[in-house]
Amino acid sequence: MITTGYASREGTAEDNADAARVCRLADGTVGAAVIDGIGHGPRTSATAPLLAEVAARISARRGPIAGLLTAAELIADPGADDGEADAVAVAIRARPDDEVVVVNWTGDCRAYGWNGDRLELYTDDHTVGAQLRANGVALEIAREHDNWLRTSLARATVGTVYTAGIRDQLVILTSDGVHDQVARDVLEALVREHETEPQALADALVAAAEATDAGYRDDATAVVLRTTDDHS
Repeated sequence: MITTGYASREGTAEDNADAARVCRLADGTVGAAVIDGIGHGPRTSATAPLLAEVAARISARRGPIAGLLTAAELIADPGADDGEADAVAVAIRARPDDEVVVVNWTGDCRAYGWNGDRLELYTDDHTVGAQLRANGVALEIAREHDNWLRTSLARATVGTVYTAGIRDQLVILTSDGVHDQVARDVLEALVREHETEPQALADALVAAAEATDAGYRDDATAVVLRTTDDHS
């Protein structure tokens, strides 16, 4: 049995550029997606829910790489006025009889897994800062480049949409408004407290996002998926 929950909270800068959707097929297969719009352009908040809907539905039917690449086609052209939205994204597909939840992502949305004891990050951020850290650059220098994306949904290809498999019972998708603004120990404590209640956990994660010292709080979005046997 697969139970889900999702939530999104607007930040302090204009309207919500995040979106999340969950799609459940007749056979119980679940597709889900988190979209984090880049900036707050005139089309971003309107387009993000559409991207999430397409990504979730296609992920359920064809897998998350197809879900993200199909959503990418909606924004691949910048438009006549060069004002089309762009985003980063993460999507998953979970089948009732499969042991592995498949996740694909591009950009700095994340997927975590919880096995009842430890919280594991299964994705790596596609940012310049993350690339610099992986190549041994000093942390204080790399940190200055964490907001520089190396890829995005509008530019997504098979080669830039990465794949991971998660065997954990609980899977959590987040936009950076959650994982950048909720301390890791707080994140883990919330997961431990609400691990059997996906909707309560999604609500708690987005509510926990705190403003920076300058008063800025990003849009925060989370999807939670829990897989159990029929007797759990």
